[in-house]
Amino acid sequence: MKKLIILCAVIVGFTINASAQTDNKAKFQFTEEKHDFGKIPQGKPVTVNFEFVNIGEEPLILTDVRPTCGCTIADYTKTPVLKGAKGIIKITYNAAVAAPFNKTIVVTSNANIPTKNLVITGEVVSATPAATASN
Repeated sequence: MKKLIILCAVIVGFTINASAQTDNKAKFQFTEEKHDFGKIPQGKPVTVNFEFVNIGEEPLILTDVRPTCGCTIADYTKTPVLKGAKGIIKITYNAAVAAPFNKTIVVTSNANIPTKNLVITGEVVSATPAATASN
């Protein structure tokens, strides 16, 4: 009976220890996860910086930041972001086509939630004024 109680205590101890370790992972806290550029002129790229803080215990390491289309370029903090430190994901959208847009940027890291999606939206408006009809 004693052996069974000791075995149960050991199993419970390992379970608690394992669950406590997952709480120590790196964690994102973004200032914003979606940015609306509003109306922007055609032919003029626009940029936004998505700032974040690592609120976890372990250093946060971004392994990949991948836009879902070729019209968007990403640059990001490549060094580990320590607990309480800030990092930046810089997104530049090439406003080549006059139309509304909604683009997703997939961020992969060692955080407690390893994949995070950032979103940029807006509308590219034609740089030339619309021709008016004459009567």
